[in-house]
Formats: sequence, structure tokens, C-alpha cells
Amino acid sequence: MADPLDHFYSCRVGWVFLTADGEFRPVEPPPGAVFPGSFNPLHGGHTTLAELSAARLGQAVAFELSVANVDKPDLSLDEVQRRLEQFRGRAPVLVTRAPTFQEKAALFPGTVFVVGADTAARIVHPRFYGDDPARMINALQEIRARGCRFFVGGRLETGGRFVSLSGLAIPSDFRDIFTGVDERDFRVDNSSTELRAGPRPAR
Repeated sequence: MADPLDHFYSCRVGWVFLTADGEFRPVEPPPGAVFPGSFNPLHGGHTTLAELSAARLGQAVAFELSVANVDKPDLSLDEVQRRLEQFRGRAPVLVTRAPTFQEKAALFPGTVFVVGADTAARIVHPRFYGDDPARMINALQEIRARGCRFFVGGRLETGGRFVSLSGLAIPSDFRDIFTGVDERDFRVDNSSTELRAGPRPAR
């Protein structure tokens, strides 16, 4: 497993592709549906949404793990290998260094990105573009120009409210690139953050 990842880290190639069998192989053309995330850890909400979106979109979904993050240090080689082990025997996964959806769209034009409602909310909020609405609009225009769109699954917020696509403030000019499922079709009330924290103490 280490050799292709070493090449990825040293040669700055665009991505590497790990099959569900745990083998690194070229992927040409890129998959038509990609589910980005940190997957720390991978959980049932991720896999259930991937299965549902694959059925709705009529194509297989590959997960995507970026070693780069907008506001955190890059993942180490050892940490990437640890997270990739979760996918062995379960699903294919791409490894990239594309932390933003503009960069992901440049790597995978024509792709449907599968995201949770929390991620979709960040995609359309100026706060994540330096509080600059113009930067947000430019990013969405670039994503659309590359033929990409989003498939959104609902997510339970910290306060206990379940939010799906219909509850998000999607700018009217970009509603056409966002589709999703409502609560009756998809709801999994767990998160990677909660799983890392462990079980809640009994009251």
C-alpha cells in the first residue's frame, strides 16, 4: 500500500485510487459520483448515504479523502493509511490533495459530489469564502462550468434539529445544481465527531 502513496506524496500527482479490494489502480475516466469527507471514522451514515445516492444517481460512488484541509494541517502518510484501512472490503476511495470543491471540480469535471447537509450549508455560505459573497458566487459558477453538481443527504445538527436540502439557504441562481433526499428517505443520527468522543455517560 505504501508505494503508490509515497509516489502520490513525492510526485504531487492529482490522485490515487484504491479499489474496494485494497489495490491501487489508475482510474480513467474519473468516477461519475464522489463522496468527499475526512472519514475519521467512517460510519453507517456515510455508507448508507453512498448506497442511496448510487441508487438514485444510477452509478457507483467512490469516496474521496483529501490529505489537505483548508484550516488544518495536512494528513500524514500514516494517518492516511489508517483511514484507508476502513474502506478495505467495503468501497473504493480516491486520495487527493483538493480541500475545496473548486479544486475537486477541477480534478473531476462532470462529477456529482455526494455531501451531507452540513457540508452543503458551508458550500453556499460566504463565511467560508473570507466573508466575500462574490468569491462564493465565483466558486459556484466555476463548479457549474465544470459540469459538477451536488447530491445532498440530511444531517442532525448539534441542537437536535434535522436539516435536509429543503432547509438550506441555496442561492436561487444555483438551486439547479443541488438535489437530494428528504428525511423520510434518509436519516442517520450519528457523526464522526460523536463517534470519536465515545458513548455518552448515563444520566
